[in-house]
Amino acid sequence: MRSVRVVAVIAATLLTLPGVTACTGDDGPDAAPSPTPQPTPLADLATDQMAVARDSFCARVAPAAVDEALGAPAEDEADWSNGERAAVGGVTDVVHEFGCRWRAADGTAASGWVFAPPVAPDQAAALRRAAARAEGCREVAGAPAYGSTSVAVRCADGAGPVTTSFHGLFGDAWLSCSLESPGTDGDLVARAEQWCATVLAAATA
Repeated sequence: MRSVRVVAVIAATLLTLPGVTACTGDDGPDAAPSPTPQPTPLADLATDQMAVARDSFCARVAPAAVDEALGAPAEDEADWSNGERAAVGGVTDVVHEFGCRWRAADGTAASGWVFAPPVAPDQAAALRRAAARAEGCREVAGAPAYGSTSVAVRCADGAGPVTTSFHGLFGDAWLSCSLESPGTDGDLVARAEQWCATVLAAATA
């Protein structure tokens, strides 16, 4: 899977470098369903001035936001923490990040993760290059910034899933998010941008 290769490339690059919203109201039988809270669009945020905690944020992601990103209810969920053995990027190993993934019945998957070690600006630049140069990936033109050093990439090989990911540096935290679709979903980039805004809101320190 192309997204597996992207995660592996970024993780390998890091290792080689030095050094909710709640709503209240009428909940009677005739009450209309509450709309899913929408995060502020990335383009409207000064993301280069935001800080992210290098810690678990998954519990703060609203289930309704997950379902909206997937386009269907989540059927499977996984999360992992720094120092645990986990299956990430197609490899089971001890991870040095905090993250989570939700998957729908059709294979669509939404993920978010943040590296546990602090990341310096020069390391972030190397991580950005690794994501942009991964096999089968290209930068998304005109994508909004995702931190002070960031990149948005679309990865596909023509036969497998299509994945749009955002990666960026927030303070000393390298935050990533991705939305993977088993088909050629025309609005995947826009959905990924909204999903990544949701991840950022949950991870903001």
